[in-house]
Amino acid sequence: MSKITNENPIIELLRRLALPAAGLVLLSIPGAFAQEVAPAGDITSTDEVKQFCANIADPARDQRYLLQKQELEKLRADIDSRVAEMDRRKAEYQDWLKRRDDFLKQAEAGLTDIYKKMKPDAAALQLQDVRPELAAAVIMRLGPRQSSLILNEMDSTKAASIASIIASASDPNTSKDPS
Repeated sequence: MSKITNENPIIELLRRLALPAAGLVLLSIPGAFAQEVAPAGDITSTDEVKQFCANIADPARDQRYLLQKQELEKLRADIDSRVAEMDRRKAEYQDWLKRRDDFLKQAEAGLTDIYKKMKPDAAALQLQDVRPELAAAVIMRLGPRQSSLILNEMDSTKAASIASIIASASDPNTSKDPS
């Protein structure tokens, strides 16, 4: 062996350095022995996913709550606008109803004056052709003598219907609600 060693010192040197050089080359390649070299405490992919989900759970929940809060605020604003619209319409309706009632009172007062001046037979013919509620209201405003004369001149079924309305209007047990 000494003969080979003396004759080719370069080959001898290459033989001695070849194994460590190959080791260095393999170690420099990323992931060459990854499974064998990886430390025992490394996180696996499922563990990474669980850790990622755990890390973003609170921010995701906060974001969901924020979106739900925004949706609720939008719904509340919509409800508030609808309530305001309903209040506006209610006020408009109450104003219209008040004007209508005022008109009807004036009309009934004027109408009563007209029927006061009519003959009972003519008034009876006209009152039996109008709504029974209106006829009852007019007859109630007239004096008892004139009312009885008008009811006497009317058809008996119409007169009975009007008398029934008048009687129910004076009944304290009758509801004030017309419905």
